[in-house]
Amino acid sequence: MEYPELLEEIFHAVQPYVGKGKVADYIPALAQIPADKFGMSLCLMDGREYVIGDADEPFSIQSVSKVFSLVLALNRLGSQVWERVGKEPSGNAFNSLVQLEYENGIPRNPFINAGALVVTDWLLGCSVDPTIELLAWLREATSNPGIHVDLEVADSEWEHRDRNAALTHFMKSCGNIHSSVDRVLRTYFEHCSIAMSCRDLARAGLLLAGHGKSPRCSDRFLTRSQAKEVNALMLTCGTYDAAGDFAFRVGLPGKSGVGGGILAIIPNLMSIAVWSPALDAKGNSMAGVEALERFTTLTGISVF
Repeated sequence: MEYPELLEEIFHAVQPYVGKGKVADYIPALAQIPADKFGMSLCLMDGREYVIGDADEPFSIQSVSKVFSLVLALNRLGSQVWERVGKEPSGNAFNSLVQLEYENGIPRNPFINAGALVVTDWLLGCSVDPTIELLAWLREATSNPGIHVDLEVADSEWEHRDRNAALTHFMKSCGNIHSSVDRVLRTYFEHCSIAMSCRDLARAGLLLAGHGKSPRCSDRFLTRSQAKEVNALMLTCGTYDAAGDFAFRVGLPGKSGVGGGILAIIPNLMSIAVWSPALDAKGNSMAGVEALERFTTLTGISVF
């Protein structure tokens, strides 16, 4: 089956799931997004691209940004990053405080909120403005100079920051946050509020499909080993406390966000991005997971 026909089949098959679930209304700016959106994009290492649905509509990537923040931190700091954040699945909600207390302020992995806040703190220690750096790399990797921070979403997250502030204050009390709490939170919310389309996300994901070098960029950004680490963490920790179910159903490294986006990686072949804002109980796009499961089932392609 050719990719355009495959996307058409998936698009029609997932329609009963589009709009099912709940938009992330605890961030008021996200509550305004129509739940019936669906887009999907495939970006192959050889330069071919295939899209369907709302694949060119920008949306708030939310926790998918944690992949890119980690990539930037590994590029700047290397293995030093792992001195303050772990590499294990959490088994708890993405914004849980409980595990942090048991483990003395060291987050389990960089894809839960606490871990991403530590990565943000690392970036603040080695960059004048990590958001500008991150946007610059994303614009190059996607050939889209319009990628930006959605300030309405960032402000909405700032106004409802209490849980993330609690995580950051607790880690600071344990000595694992070095910058000011407000600066860490502002920068973290800026990264979560980056607006990208499925096409953009899939293009950016080629870095990880290409073992640390994107065919769209002139320079290698990560070592092969670092890219392997990020992909491994996406597989084991990338979809909150549903990572096991995602690996079982989809069989690819993936990172989701409560904006409804999911980025998935097939090493050596392509990256895939899907977006549909209505979420399941674990915070993952209901139609998005269904689309990725159908993709790997129909093609027989997975990392297993």
